[in-house]
Amino acid sequence: MQTWVDAVLVLVLLLNFMALSAGRLRTLIRAVTVQGVLLGLLLALARGKWELTVLVMAGATVILKGMVIPRMLFHAVREVVIHRETEPVFGLMASMLLGASGTVMALLFSGTLPVVHGNIGSLVAPAALSTVLAGFLILMTRREAIAQVVGYLILENGVFVFGLLLMEAIPFLIELGVLLDLFVAIFVMGIIIHKISREYSSVSTRMLSELKE
Repeated sequence: MQTWVDAVLVLVLLLNFMALSAGRLRTLIRAVTVQGVLLGLLLALARGKWELTVLVMAGATVILKGMVIPRMLFHAVREVVIHRETEPVFGLMASMLLGASGTVMALLFSGTLPVVHGNIGSLVAPAALSTVLAGFLILMTRREAIAQVVGYLILENGVFVFGLLLMEAIPFLIELGVLLDLFVAIFVMGIIIHKISREYSSVSTRMLSELKE
């Protein structure tokens, strides 16, 4: 089972790089969509037991992260008529290099963390840290509000992966609560983006910051 978990985590890491190098919003959303589906699969594999509770949580994760939220984001992209994301503050190549450096540091630093992997794959901690960093980079360097929402999603995915190490200690009810909070947050963000687009004909945070002057 550990081999399968590590294989899925490698795909999660590759999707981080896909998101960091994405120049189009649709590509960015597709990356987080596939990542959400993989997290549902990862939850079932990491648990190691095909119990009803596990299957329900895995299914809820796939539906929410891999279907509902991405569909809302695609709808937002259509509504604001955005096809291409402007380059990040540091550029796509610089973002890739920062992401790669962060992944290497995560691999080195995770070995010093006092966590017990048990029957879970050995890449859980480094993948979690790397995913959090990738989401933070997208959140801080992208100018479009929708891209920043995706960055928040990827960051939360990293927290979700790290939570796999605490499955035995944290009840599934808490995980479900986190997912519902995320759904509400994205729903509210979608409303805000729509309102901003209607009022100012743009969802670029660079242009919105000029309103302060």
